[in-house]
Amino acid sequence: MSDSALLNIVYSDTKIVVVNKPSGLLSVPGKGPENQDCVVTRVQKMFPECRKFPTVHRLDMDTSGLLVLGLTARAVRELVEQFQTRQVKKRYEALLEGIVKEEQGVIEMAFRLDPYNRPYQVFDPIHGKLGITHWRKLGIENGCTRVEFTPLTGRTHQLRVHAAHPQGLGCPIVGDRLYGSGTGPGQLKLHAGFLCFTHPKTKERMEFKIPAPF
Repeated sequence: MSDSALLNIVYSDTKIVVVNKPSGLLSVPGKGPENQDCVVTRVQKMFPECRKFPTVHRLDMDTSGLLVLGLTARAVRELVEQFQTRQVKKRYEALLEGIVKEEQGVIEMAFRLDPYNRPYQVFDPIHGKLGITHWRKLGIENGCTRVEFTPLTGRTHQLRVHAAHPQGLGCPIVGDRLYGSGTGPGQLKLHAGFLCFTHPKTKERMEFKIPAPF
């Protein structure tokens, strides 16, 4: 079976493609020939009309869930604008190490890249960029807490940092290789299960939901 056949296409038309990315697969090509297999290259194999740079947003390699890509330059431009102006609605589900006592809340925490330990992000209230995440507890399972995250900003590793850091929930996401006890790719229990945006051509408001695989 080819790589492209392994990509779960949730929706497609002549302008956009929505995929359910598995954990462990890159969103975009990385450095070196061993890191070329990704959502973008698989979509380009499946949709020959796809432009060279269809990326609108990304999910971390170890995060699973919904991604929308633009097949045309106009579609990409209009979708990127929606993300930048916070017109896109996203929700994530995660399993955290430990028990979160509160039922819901808002995390406002600034952080930035650690240039000496890329891609690790560090708490920095002075020089960091503010990330804002709404969260609510969904339940307790075998000593872990299942939560729903609704990010209002889109910082790198935002949900992973907000979960793990004492200034956030203080409970790393299960399987997190950077901020928790994960040991390899594909272990992270973080899933982008809800995505809502306006179609760049029809202007129809579109909603997609995919249940978490964990």
